[in-house]
Amino acid sequence: MKRAGGLWPGIVAPEALHAAYLRARKGKRFTPDVLAFEAEREANLRQLREQLEDGTYRPGVYRTFTVRDPKPRLISAAPFRDRVVHHALVAAIEPAFENGFIYDSYANRVRKGTHAALRRYRDWCAAYPFALRCDVAKFFPSMDHDVLKGLLRRKLKDGRVLDLCDRIIDGWAPGLPIGNLTSQLFQNVYLDPLDHFVKETLGCRAYLRYVDDFVLLARRKAILRRWRDKLRERLAGLSLRPNERTFEIVRTSEGINWLGFFVTPDDCRLRRERRVAFRRRLRLLWERTQKGRADVSDLGVSIRAWVAHASHGRSRGLRRHLLFRSPPWRGGVPRGRPCAARGLVEQQSTELPLCESEQERAGEP
Repeated sequence: MKRAGGLWPGIVAPEALHAAYLRARKGKRFTPDVLAFEAEREANLRQLREQLEDGTYRPGVYRTFTVRDPKPRLISAAPFRDRVVHHALVAAIEPAFENGFIYDSYANRVRKGTHAALRRYRDWCAAYPFALRCDVAKFFPSMDHDVLKGLLRRKLKDGRVLDLCDRIIDGWAPGLPIGNLTSQLFQNVYLDPLDHFVKETLGCRAYLRYVDDFVLLARRKAILRRWRDKLRERLAGLSLRPNERTFEIVRTSEGINWLGFFVTPDDCRLRRERRVAFRRRLRLLWERTQKGRADVSDLGVSIRAWVAHASHGRSRGLRRHLLFRSPPWRGGVPRGRPCAARGLVEQQSTELPLCESEQERAGEP
């Protein structure tokens, strides 16, 4: 297996670090840590480059917080200067791994994502009567550092690049932090052996994975039972174990929970907890705009993003209810006074798109 080398200049070159800085600040330009870095941008980038070159760079202290997505998750945010390094590193090494990933790995890859994975599963569940769905128990905290470092060394041979990867990996224990750009790449590297095992050793043609959620489909339940036992063994070899609560074989006609939707061959609906989470987020954003702590444009971005996501399932009535019939600003604006949020919704979301199942029911092309 040919390993990639000569990647270090692509990380520490001034233009590479500046491009990484621009990517790292995208969408976060006015946060305190970004503003502080930007105040002395050239000096900070020069210092970062010197520390990387002479080997004195050390990752900083993470800031941790909990989000509900919909279940509680501990998110860890690295200091901004570290995020610049993460972007530079990923841009340099990701091509060495990308060509080896299977087609049906959908997380954190160009032209992939949740909606592509959702469409792929919908195509397959119409053709296969049985599905085995699984997610890994405590995936990010369970990732073994030595296993990951060994997998990186199978593709990379540049010692300085590997040393930088090791420092980032060892900067958090146990496992890896949720939230790092490097963690997003490393999770694909870590589970790539599982992907190839399922496709090449088990011979499963209908397999797809999004982070640690994966599905195998087959025409007979007995085949999935055999595969389930072998999957346990392969996961154990990666120091992982399946979440037994979800490690089950179901009829695709009965539907499965997949990436925030409940999917059957004929229908696709947004799950209840996702609806509740958006309602809560919409209310919090509205309260922040009322207090002057957020711009109404932030509310618009959130609304448009959620409408685009929800429209992949049958949710037209839900979207109409949340945005028109019972929005958080209803009754919160005096009669006759213009409401920027209401105007934005009417402008951006008047024509709520139909998803594929809704188009079929309506007889639309």
